[in-house]
Amino acid sequence: MREPTFLILTALAEGPRHGYGIIQEVGELSGGRVKLLTGTLYTALERLTAEGLVVLDREERVDGRGRRYFRLTSDGLGALRAETVRLRELAAAAEKRLRRAPRPGVA
Repeated sequence: MREPTFLILTALAEGPRHGYGIIQEVGELSGGRVKLLTGTLYTALERLTAEGLVVLDREERVDGRGRRYFRLTSDGLGALRAETVRLRELAAAAEKRLRRAPRPGVA
């Protein structure tokens, strides 16, 4: 799973969010490293919807502008959990090797 996809699913883990809210949450989760553009986000949401991981929760109008709220499906929650386990296992393997790695400049 690519990092932006993981972050979008993570942003939706606590409940439905509208597009701008997802963009803000992804930025916060990534410490500002990942900056989703609106077009990129909605393309990803379309793909995640087609995969059954996300659904449109509701639409509303605020100040004359439409807002679409998305939420995780049970499959989306399962995919996020599985990816979290996978990343944790990879990080643990890397940490184990780093503890055994020679220190630069130490003979």
